[in-house]
Amino acid sequence: MEKKKICFIAQFPPPIHGLSKAVDTLYKSNLSEEFEFEKVDITKNKNILKSLAQIWKSKAHLFYFTISQTKGGNIRDILILKLLDLQKKKCLIHLHGGYYRELVDNKLPSWQRKVNYKVIKSLVGVIVLGPSLKTIFQGMIDDEKMFIVPNCVDQEFLISDTEFEEKIAALEHKKILNVLYLSNFIKSKGYPKVLEMAKLEKERVAIGGEKRFHFDFAGKFFEESDREFFERYIKENQLEEFITYHGVVEGQDKRNLLKRGDIFILLTNYPNEGQPISILEAMGSGMIIVTTNHAGIPDIVTNEQNGIVVSKDLNEQKKIYSMLYQSKIQLHKIAKKNRRECLLYYQENRYTDNIGEIFKKQFM
Repeated sequence: MEKKKICFIAQFPPPIHGLSKAVDTLYKSNLSEEFEFEKVDITKNKNILKSLAQIWKSKAHLFYFTISQTKGGNIRDILILKLLDLQKKKCLIHLHGGYYRELVDNKLPSWQRKVNYKVIKSLVGVIVLGPSLKTIFQGMIDDEKMFIVPNCVDQEFLISDTEFEEKIAALEHKKILNVLYLSNFIKSKGYPKVLEMAKLEKERVAIGGEKRFHFDFAGKFFEESDREFFERYIKENQLEEFITYHGVVEGQDKRNLLKRGDIFILLTNYPNEGQPISILEAMGSGMIIVTTNHAGIPDIVTNEQNGIVVSKDLNEQKKIYSMLYQSKIQLHKIAKKNRRECLLYYQENRYTDNIGEIFKKQFM
């Protein structure tokens, strides 16, 4: 029996980020034994004419397309989707974020908005990261064409059962807990709030308290202004003993940071947020999660069950810091729950199996 050919229209590494990594994981999975895969790498927008030519020539039975959430990227996406529609090709899109509907309804000119509604309606399906994100496509495409596939943790960053048990046992005697911020340094991702909590910890120690937390930061600075703000804040508040910046971490360095961490913190209201893979990685490493009720996060993190969930509009760092200390009491219980949930729902094989089932549906 002839294998069905699927063409991936997506961003592939490099650079490595949540979307490109998820695409690469799927492309290199064992699904490539069941289907014949080919790809059109749209990482560089300047190659759009070359990409359109590749798509036009493709004999694929299905196109799997990860769409953009920017104005410029949306124009590129419209060109691709209109081309596929012109050829009467089956197309399934995968949205790795939560901003698309806001972009279409409120940020685009009326002609562009109308074209988006038309091309989405002609698709064979859309994939979102969680139930709360289905509203993005409601009124644009029929409900039965909407599919939910949560993100997954790269096996490389999932600590072993033995390492997890050793980590849990060591908590009994661990006096200083490691609080980890592992994300890009964008202010709306909440890193300034974490800096303020480190300052609160220093102030408490200065009046005679014992040190309870050390704050580890890792990630990329996209703007020099963010780097300057981060470094200046640490220097002006003399936080060198309370904060370590690890740079951009990959491979074993990232694995070690996740393994060492006790509390993961991402107080995000980032507009393009979907379902942060870093949260899932932290759950797999047995950390308590401190985050916001933003985008697709409530689908994977519940307050007092997986950690602490606060309103994305909350700016009371003192209140969150106080919650952080209270969470120490629940550390063992929540760490075990998060590890268990990650192994059950967010491993690579479950992710690829879920998408494989959606692919199969398109050929039934």
